[in-house]
Amino acid sequence: GWSLDRLSIVDRAVLRLAIYELLYQKDIPAKVVVNEAVDLAKAFSGEEAGRFVNGVLGKVIAELEVSK
Repeated sequence: GWSLDRLSIVDRAVLRLAIYELLYQKDIPAKVVVNEAVDLAKAFSGEEAGRFVNGVLGKVIAELEVSK
């Protein structure tokens, strides 16, 4: 239920990087990508942003698994 206006520039950058890694860096495990992204979001944007990033990346991983 977040609007794009609520996302900080940092959150968007973290999500872009993590989604790129999930799509194209097959040698990096998905759990590692998510953990690093959540840590970055928490460190530079806040605790709530970490939960949001985790949720978005969880949905992306689920969609990637369905499309295989």
